[in-house]
Amino acid sequence: MNQRMVISEWYELDLDPSIIEEARANPSKPLVLVDKLLQKANTKNHNGRIYPPDVLFREVKKYSILVNERRALGELDHPSSPIIELKNVSHLITNIYVRGDDVRGDIEILNTPQGQILRSIVEQGVKIGISSRGIGSLQKEGDTNIVQDDFELIAFDSVSSPSTPGAFLVEGLQHDVDRYNNLRNILHGILKDSYFE
Repeated sequence: MNQRMVISEWYELDLDPSIIEEARANPSKPLVLVDKLLQKANTKNHNGRIYPPDVLFREVKKYSILVNERRALGELDHPSSPIIELKNVSHLITNIYVRGDDVRGDIEILNTPQGQILRSIVEQGVKIGISSRGIGSLQKEGDTNIVQDDFELIAFDSVSSPSTPGAFLVEGLQHDVDRYNNLRNILHGILKDSYFE
């Protein structure tokens, strides 16, 4: 099997102007972005990858446990590691579901330092994106990379946009992937968390 690596994909968040006006008019009210595209199955993305539905939807089902427990945190900007750093958390996925081949959900911008930056960016009408982050391996088929069954969804991060094609496929981070797997095994041993099953 191919080496596991950090895999991430970017989708632009479609922000209705009324959401921006609402955020500006009510700065103390939590800002929640509803029914946003987070990821797609069965569709070749701009990085030349396809997520098979059985792999992606399995991970969404597992991730929904974190969503229901208010633990589905995302960071501002894309880290090059599979570890979620609490100091960089800007938002929380509060709902996630599948509609056709789309993975959609609701995003609550948190009142954290990074969340305040993200909210300010949204209030200014700047286009931002949401990017899935996971670890797994790829199988090349022609000019397409198929995400393999060992894929594990970690988070959805807030990002500006990919600066270069393939910029969010981060290779050569085996140390961080190994560190993530070790932490995951320790947590699984302690919590016996159903998320890991």
